Amino acid sequence: MTKWLRSGRRRDICFLLAAADGELRGQQLKSRLESHYDDRLEPKSFYGSLSALVDAGIVEKRTEGLHDVYALTDGGERRVRAHYDWVVDCLEDGD
Repeated sequence: MTKWLRSGRRRDICFLLAAADGELRGQQLKSRLESHYDDRLEPKSFYGSLSALVDAGIVEKRTEGLHDVYALTDGGERRVRAHYDWVVDCLEDGD
């Protein structure tokens, strides 16, 4: 497993971006994650996770007006798909 997958928050951010089929603003990502976790996320911690994904080349960041917008890179998309396939295989083997 690659290092980026060891963090559940980073993995969840990537899955949210994959589900968006495009780009999301940082605040949109944070709000969706908070809704899923049913808890408030500290901005510093959340944006630190995003920065780590950008630094690793999994997510790309661009500025659109006043907002930072995030999207999966091609490599990030491949890793999300590979992890998804692995989860499906685990669940099917459990039947």
